[in-house]
Amino acid sequence: MKEAIQVFDYAEQITKAFQKGILLNTNGEKFNSMVIGWGHLGILWGKKTFVVYVREGRYTKAQLDRTQEFTISVPLGEADPKITKICGMQSGRNIDKRDVAGLELEEPEVIRTPGVRAYPLTLECKVLYQQRQDLSALPEAIRTQMYPQDVDSTAPLANRDAHTMYVGEIVSAYIIR
Repeated sequence: MKEAIQVFDYAEQITKAFQKGILLNTNGEKFNSMVIGWGHLGILWGKKTFVVYVREGRYTKAQLDRTQEFTISVPLGEADPKITKICGMQSGRNIDKRDVAGLELEEPEVIRTPGVRAYPLTLECKVLYQQRQDLSALPEAIRTQMYPQDVDSTAPLANRDAHTMYVGEIVSAYIIR
């Protein structure tokens, strides 16, 4: 069962959950879930939006580019350490995260990408806009720390790849009960 919510009533919980790890879910060739620690909830162009950033070399990016939609799954309590480890450190190119992490999915309301039951606060989003970062426009300290050019693109945390920003319009928001 799903309980529709007013997303901004949960803004503080969503923001605090970044520290635990929020799931960015895509559903192209197969369902994939990636832990994210960056993002923004807000209003853009008069629409409720959620903004995510995905590095160029990620499997998730290829899926987002193809489907132009995603869900955000937010834990309401503690994040599951098994899910965090698998979805945060392994690529969906190499494994089926749904099976390996034991993810139980919830059918979406509006789009084709499901949410994750263990992380019940769910935002369904359609991509309105995307933009690749210009690394040369970043302060040197951030560029050096977050985009070290001597670290291969396959590294799970900081590596040489720029991010692409995806602005998603929130088309449905609910808690899975």
